[in-house]
Amino acid sequence: MKKSLLCLISSLAALPAISYAESPYFSLKDGDGFKRFSVSVGALHVMPQGKAQPFQISTAVKNGEVAKNGDIKVDTVLNNLNPDVKQAGLAAALEFVGFFTGGDLPAELSGNSKISGLESWEAQGTGLEADDVTTLGIISNYFFTDHVSFEIKGGIPPKVDLQGKGKIYAPFSAIATPQIGDLDLKFLNIDLKNDLLITDLEAYGPAASARAWTPAFEFQYHFGKTGVNKFRPYVGLGVMYAYFNELEINPRTEQDLIAAGHMIANIKEGNAGAALERTPSKANPQVDLEATDAIAPIATVGFTYDFNDKWFAVGSLSYAHLKNETTITVSDAKLGELIRSTADIEINPVLAYAGVGMRF
Repeated sequence: MKKSLLCLISSLAALPAISYAESPYFSLKDGDGFKRFSVSVGALHVMPQGKAQPFQISTAVKNGEVAKNGDIKVDTVLNNLNPDVKQAGLAAALEFVGFFTGGDLPAELSGNSKISGLESWEAQGTGLEADDVTTLGIISNYFFTDHVSFEIKGGIPPKVDLQGKGKIYAPFSAIATPQIGDLDLKFLNIDLKNDLLITDLEAYGPAASARAWTPAFEFQYHFGKTGVNKFRPYVGLGVMYAYFNELEINPRTEQDLIAAGHMIANIKEGNAGAALERTPSKANPQVDLEATDAIAPIATVGFTYDFNDKWFAVGSLSYAHLKNETTITVSDAKLGELIRSTADIEINPVLAYAGVGMRF
């Protein structure tokens, strides 16, 4: 992506040299009284219009994977029984066993579970949305003619808050088979099913933040004529490049994701019961947040008002059809990647700019 941007900028930078040819439209010859360069500074207010897109989540636990349950409390099993399956007799039997074991099912009895649902799923009603932000905008223009210019739009990269939407659940299901020694008691199979809450993306304030670098490059057409019209509307069309760094996750959201990493690690380590009980594993899950670069089309309508032949006011509205992808991973040094979650962030910003400039 960065190499493509470099090629784009290089091509655009070469246009003045190319346009030195005897083209009447892109002539670099003087003669109309307009000034070649202008620069302005002002307030740039960015208003994202995109809506949250659901997270696509996958884990290291494949559908049909068999894991040992390890020690587990009877109440944990009862609280995760599949509500769509009649298991009243089995529940009574579990309570009876728990009466004699102090409420525990030791690893020697709990057996193993065939797990489903955690390999991949879409978390409907979740996602991230960018907040409005205001920063200092800086715009420069090179005029090929009195009407046609090339603009570079930028500013101080703002820190953008990403608001989380919805709650993320893990759709856990399993068939647990008790054991006595090496003997599977399949006639006592326990049907488990529950949506396990991973995190509430709206509970702790902004779910994440990032610094946004979004330079834009446009060709513009200016109506009216220098020295005749003080008020000159213009239109522009070009591309915006978006790069994001200094990405940070809300610390409390990060803790929820680390806890989810422990759940998956417990299953991989043969302690599926501990996963349901939210017991920390032996792993050390770490959370990482990344965002892709993006190139998007941008269109602008605006105006300039000349105070004199040097100073002017400028105002504009721009829209960019901008979308990028964010990826959250939870990994452990020994177990590798435990959880991967991706979501598109539809930014689609409207940019309002008001400033004062100088021509030279």
